[in-house]
Amino acid sequence: MDIPLLLKAAIMGLVEGLTEFLPISSTGHLILAGTLLGFHDDKAKVFEIAIQTGAILAVIMVYWSKLRATLQNLPHSTEARSFARNVLIGFLPAVVMGLLLGKAIKTHLFTAEVVATTFIVGGLIILWAERRPASMVRVHSVDDMHWRDALKVGLVQCLAMIPGTSRSGATIIGGMLLGLSRKAATDFSFYLAIPTLIGAGAYSLYKERALLSVQDLPMFGVGLLVSFISAWVCVRWLLRFISTHSFELFAWYRIVFGLVVLMTSTMGWVHWGA
Repeated sequence: MDIPLLLKAAIMGLVEGLTEFLPISSTGHLILAGTLLGFHDDKAKVFEIAIQTGAILAVIMVYWSKLRATLQNLPHSTEARSFARNVLIGFLPAVVMGLLLGKAIKTHLFTAEVVATTFIVGGLIILWAERRPASMVRVHSVDDMHWRDALKVGLVQCLAMIPGTSRSGATIIGGMLLGLSRKAATDFSFYLAIPTLIGAGAYSLYKERALLSVQDLPMFGVGLLVSFISAWVCVRWLLRFISTHSFELFAWYRIVFGLVVLMTSTMGWVHWGA
């Protein structure tokens, strides 16, 4: 058993779990962590996709009561059908845009300059969103969302295809700017993550299936487990955090991290190419 490799897998799983659902972009953090660990070959890219599954399972567990109730009540509850419809509507734009533009974006936009810029600009947008008047909030719960709200958040989610944007950041802050409360935007972002990340992960793993082997199961297993545990802790912490705090802390973190990306690229410490 390759203990150093399993340790690297655990660290990468920890980074994935802690950053996937915060508005700070897991991609940039995984690149830095993978480079520092010497874990950035083609198989490592497949590994990074696979361990998202652990983070998604954590979200499913945290929201299991709502998800189970929705499935049970679909046949006879208008509210359940409306919720399921909204998640589906919010999910579809990412499918279309991913199939149309995914390869081009990966080829042309995955540069240090783009990653750093989106980190910094995203931080500034968060600061702007958190200073909006309270009167802008018109949707206080995901159950109050109209299908048009879901579609708009789904379109905003497509911005996360640009490296460094953060899927959670785009959907949460975008939702807030569209009139959702901080809690409603965060909840819907998590619900939307379930089909989006499962779909993207399954598609990517299928395309890269030639790189997978039975010998890698321990590495993938450790990464999935650590990703699951750390994401579960992180999601529960974030839901408590936003009940009494704004996202401004993450905004300043993004700005600083964007400057770090520029520095590491300029110094040649990290290769940010696709």
